[in-house]
Parts: sequence; C-alpha cells; structure tokens
Amino acid sequence: MIKTISSSYNKTYVGYTFNLKNRLKKHNTGKGAKSTKGHKWEVVYKKKFKTKSEAMSFEYFLKKKRSLRKKIINEKKNSYSITL
Repeated sequence: MIKTISSSYNKTYVGYTFNLKNRLKKHNTGKGAKSTKGHKWEVVYKKKFKTKSEAMSFEYFLKKKRSLRKKIINEKKNSYSITL
C-alpha cells in the first residue's frame, strides 16, 4: 500500500507487484496507475505472498477495508508495529 507524501492531499493506493521498487518509481514518475498520476508516493505497508492469487485476494480485501488502511497509516505515524 502506498500513500501520498503531500499533507494537503491524503490518498492511498493498493496494488500488487513483483517489483516494488520499480512500481513505486513508475507511480512517482507519472507512469503508474491513472489514479496515482500527479502525486508523490511512499510505501506504508507491504506484504509478501507465495502466489499471485494470494496477493490478489489480499489486494481486493485491503481495497474494500478502508478502516484497515486507515489503521495501517495511523500505526505507521505512531511507529508501532502493524498487526493485522
């Protein structure tokens, strides 16, 4: 999960990838998903899966659970370990 760096525009984006560093670079250079263009992003949560299917299932779950995304961001701000 990534979130915007700007404090005036607070948005998160959830997606799966095989190369996190490359994907973040694409988002930050305007070549990522349409909804991420025009903003700078930082990684706030990552999780590794054994299969693409597992990753996609968790991506869908996290996209639907806005409250969990907020919890992740708040715990990152407070520097606590994130427990799901």
